[in-house]
Amino acid sequence: MALKMTVKKIGLWSSTALIAGNMIGSGIFLLPATLASYGGISLFGWLFSALGALFFTLIFRWLSQRMPDTIGGPYAYTKIVMGNFWGFLVGWGYWISIWCTNAAIAVAFVGYLTVFIPEVGAHKSLAIASGLGAIWLFSFINSWSLMTIAWVQKITTILKLIPILAIGFIGVWYIDWSLISLENLSGESDFKAISATTTLTLFAFLGLESATVASAKIRNAKKTVGRAGLIALGITMTTYILSSVAIFGILPPEVLMNSTAPFADAASSFWGVSSKYIVAAGAIAATLGALNGWILIQGQIPMATAKDHLFPSFFARVNGNGAPVIGIVVSSLLASTVLLFRFSERLVEVFAFMMNLSTLSVLTPYLMAIVSLIILVNKNRERHRYPMIGVGILAIIFIFWIIYGCGVEVVSYGGLLILLGITIYYFLIKKKL
Repeated sequence: MALKMTVKKIGLWSSTALIAGNMIGSGIFLLPATLASYGGISLFGWLFSALGALFFTLIFRWLSQRMPDTIGGPYAYTKIVMGNFWGFLVGWGYWISIWCTNAAIAVAFVGYLTVFIPEVGAHKSLAIASGLGAIWLFSFINSWSLMTIAWVQKITTILKLIPILAIGFIGVWYIDWSLISLENLSGESDFKAISATTTLTLFAFLGLESATVASAKIRNAKKTVGRAGLIALGITMTTYILSSVAIFGILPPEVLMNSTAPFADAASSFWGVSSKYIVAAGAIAATLGALNGWILIQGQIPMATAKDHLFPSFFARVNGNGAPVIGIVVSSLLASTVLLFRFSERLVEVFAFMMNLSTLSVLTPYLMAIVSLIILVNKNRERHRYPMIGVGILAIIFIFWIIYGCGVEVVSYGGLLILLGITIYYFLIKKKL
């Protein structure tokens, strides 16, 4: 069912900014510190996660060409092709992934805020208050019109690209190549280390499907959504890999793994202390821009699901600007709860847990979207279906590899959340359909 929206639509560059802004956020700015304990072998993780992200981007491009006027992205595609139960499960898993992502973004924001306000890092209460403040500020902004949200996203995307590109393109001239190696420092097998780092780095690509979620609000969505996805992925892949190589070649592993602001620390090592603040400001803009984009999505997914009577009806309520404020508030409450629940650990450890849980939760929507595409092109006996099916099968293999890389603790939490969703569907939702 296509859900028609009457709001003003956004174009190619706003759509590209939405996707790139959601991907280029907390992931890249705190990931180097998380990956440092694995050593240079984590660069393989970047390459494999980039390949997996390309598979997913192509899948969503093909789906958006066949179902352009929808709201909900993976949820809408799955429900149309596979029915209510699978649609609900996708909406549930995707929703969980989003508010876990927002909690992780808030943690990264706190990490870079300590550059300007060291007391935030020294006092747990201040750190928590800062993270919660960011979540709720952008929850408020997302109650405004879509055009305002898109404008904020364009500005923050430009601001965030400056420090990343600076580290990637200028920092490369300051690399100590003796620090660059493919050594595995984790103490685990190379396969396990690459699996773990591929899982961690995939988090930095989550959001590649963002434009599909608001497809009905995009001009000429049949062409624009897929084109924006490929442009955004190209920008993201280039900046991620270049900047990661530069940071690994500038900061020794023992320094990097204890850093709460690795981009700022790298900049200060070759440009001086003042540059640390410039880069940290860009990183803060990046995390806030990602938070802005993901809070938009966290309202759209439960709204689309509620309109199909698969979520409680209050999620479908909108204000005068067309914003699903109740869905935004409930989602932000859950993100705030996750933030409070895990903040007793080291910042990098909190971030890694939230990244993996978010990544695991989004795999169900990705998997069902792939299956939906395969079913759809086979059902319609499309002439060029076999290359699409081939990419789909490779993407499914990649998904099961990522599940392995998440580790037992995260898979256990994710499994419990999926079982909770199934229970809610059969005991509360199905009876009303």
